[in-house]
Amino acid sequence: MTIKIITDGSSDLTQELSEQYNISLVPLCVQFGHEQFKSNMDSELFYTKMQASEELPKTSSPSPMEFLTQFKAADPEQPILVLTLSSVLSSTYQHALMAKEMYRDEGFTGELEVIDVKTTSMGLGLIAIRASEWGRTMAFEPLITRIHGLIKSSHTLFTLDTLENVIKGGRLSRLKGKVASVLNIKLLMQASEEGSVEVVEKLRGTQKAMKHLMEKVGETWHHADTSWIACAHSNCEERAKAFMKDLMNKYPFDKVIITNMGPVIGTYAGEGGILVTYSS
Repeated sequence: MTIKIITDGSSDLTQELSEQYNISLVPLCVQFGHEQFKSNMDSELFYTKMQASEELPKTSSPSPMEFLTQFKAADPEQPILVLTLSSVLSSTYQHALMAKEMYRDEGFTGELEVIDVKTTSMGLGLIAIRASEWGRTMAFEPLITRIHGLIKSSHTLFTLDTLENVIKGGRLSRLKGKVASVLNIKLLMQASEEGSVEVVEKLRGTQKAMKHLMEKVGETWHHADTSWIACAHSNCEERAKAFMKDLMNKYPFDKVIITNMGPVIGTYAGEGGILVTYSS
């Protein structure tokens, strides 16, 4: 029986991709002041509201009950694999585990596994897509083993074009942020093996940051699984398309996905961010 894949709304999978690969999405919550939305809110609306807001929107994990609802919607005989964003960044993984316990308490005994993917955005989304592909023909336990291997070999790299949201979010003092902005500092970052976000380089200028992002891909490309690469951008589609065109000319992959970052990662990245993810 085909394995049911469930992931969360930080994965930046579009509705079309989730339907194409039969992936169920459990959205996170997004709050602008007293207004509440789901992470699958319209991207244009999200970025418009974020531009107009003096404070960053707040995001929160799905409740265990929201995961439980998805579990119970699946065929009771169908194995379920749940892939969540990094537990270092969110309590989503813990809530999915709580839902698993609730599911068992209600008497469901089918195969169910919850995995912390240790990344987010299309880093998570691409792993969900690969799991969906493999899950059509693989048994449950071999698929779990393969996904854990994929997590270890995955690379998620991104560059921020603005530090405004990093400052608003308290991750960088306003004084240091102002100095960095004057110096036109851009951050090149990556998801660590533990699932945190770490700064790789501080670079002056967007062009240099994009160049170094491409070079980082080049460092591992000859050992990469070149079947897939994904890119997520924070409201800068043309920049993302141009970057991926240049990247594919130097480091070709068989399949490419480009999506817009949703509210969960877009809140952190601010506008103009570019993320790429692939495995090796």
